[in-house]
Amino acid sequence: MRATSIPAFLLIAFSSWLSDPPCAAAGEWRLSGPYSHDNLTVFLVHADGVAGDDATMLTLDEALAVKRAVVHETGDVNELAVENLSPDKWIYVQSGEIVKGGKQDRVLSVDLVLPPKSGSVPISVFCVEHGRWSGRGEEAATEFESASKLVASKDLKLATKAARSQPDVWNQVAKTQDKLSAVLGQSVAAAASPSSFQLTLENERLAAAADAYFRALAPVIDGHADAIGYVFAINGKINSADVYGQPALFRKLWPRLIEASATEAVAEQSAKSAETLSIVDVQAFLAAAEAGAPTVQDLPAGVRLTTRDADAAMLFETRVASSDTADAWIHRNYIAK
Repeated sequence: MRATSIPAFLLIAFSSWLSDPPCAAAGEWRLSGPYSHDNLTVFLVHADGVAGDDATMLTLDEALAVKRAVVHETGDVNELAVENLSPDKWIYVQSGEIVKGGKQDRVLSVDLVLPPKSGSVPISVFCVEHGRWSGRGEEAATEFESASKLVASKDLKLATKAARSQPDVWNQVAKTQDKLSAVLGQSVAAAASPSSFQLTLENERLAAAADAYFRALAPVIDGHADAIGYVFAINGKINSADVYGQPALFRKLWPRLIEASATEAVAEQSAKSAETLSIVDVQAFLAAAEAGAPTVQDLPAGVRLTTRDADAAMLFETRVASSDTADAWIHRNYIAK
């Protein structure tokens, strides 16, 4: 798709929300850690000159909760429409977010950044549930009620963002459900919709198992006002990283990010190992992904996605694209293959 131009005054306003230093290569970031609990290890990513807070950006989940966003069904199973209703706040939509409700739960496959009063903007999605094409219980069939969960599987992320294959997505959902059921000793499939990954993530026994990780690792960002992202490893193997253009956005997303990492760590408990990682290993992972050959795609709402595909990892970088203003860097997602 061609990029949709954002008015210059809005781009300037949004660009002021970001700082220049995070646009630097990963080699110029600083890393701290490791911080570990059981088989999950976290490293924080820091950047100079970016400390501070900002209230001009809402996450999609925040916006849905206060009725400042709507995610609509479109009649197309692999495309939804998202709309920013706020008169003055931007909305950040992250790939990997699961929107609950509609005719089927979906996972969003790309990032978007929506300006105030954006109008209806299309977004590509994949089903993380199948066999349902109507409202579930009291949920509306025409729109989605929340985006409180992120996908919790490296292979599911790759199926959504790299392979972009609906059968692969369904296959990885089922594999993750099977792993979780085996570790927890009971099925994590919900009676209301056994194939729904969203409902699996709401399973009480799973929530209790993931909570131990959450309580141990969620506080590690305290006192780190310059943290802009994190890298995590499971069973001594680097899994993924999420890094943002401003610490305020990272802090907003952190509880859901660490919850998703904890869920994946629970699923992989049967494969525990004694391997250890250092900051040098993490630096090498980030640098390897950044060296991959780039492919550029223009998305709706003036967003540009650059995908770098290397031998051992992939990098997905989202920017606000404009011919009037230098691109504003928003999010980098690194995923090990």
